[in-house]
Amino acid sequence: MLVQSILKSKAGSGVVTVPAKASVAEAAKILAEKRIGTVVVSDDGETALGILSERDIVRELAASGADCLTRAVSDYMTKELVTCTVETTVESLMSQMTEGRFRHMPVIEDGKLIGIVTLGDVVKAQLSELAMEKDALQGMIMGH
Repeated sequence: MLVQSILKSKAGSGVVTVPAKASVAEAAKILAEKRIGTVVVSDDGETALGILSERDIVRELAASGADCLTRAVSDYMTKELVTCTVETTVESLMSQMTEGRFRHMPVIEDGKLIGIVTLGDVVKAQLSELAMEKDALQGMIMGH
């Protein structure tokens, strides 16, 4: 299975972005309102500059206190993005996410941000694929 299959199955495939100059408080508000764990940092909505997660915010709050909420997301975002394409296999995606210990991966095509895949998306896709295989095997065994 490829990433493009996961993106097609997602109800809302849009990516929530914030500009690099947005405050951490603004990003936290968006995360809470949208009930998501990560925002992609992008000034134009197409070029991924970094990624900021709830974990990034919590770690900085613990390290430096509430003052971090007034700083720009660019100060705390992960700048070394690990990305994938629509042609990336789910197996490769799972491996990268597990090894890198992250749960969100931007999908980039021709240098442009076209989606984001979460670990939950991957698990859902894998469970769906397993269910289809199980049904097919049961049908073969029962002669249907």
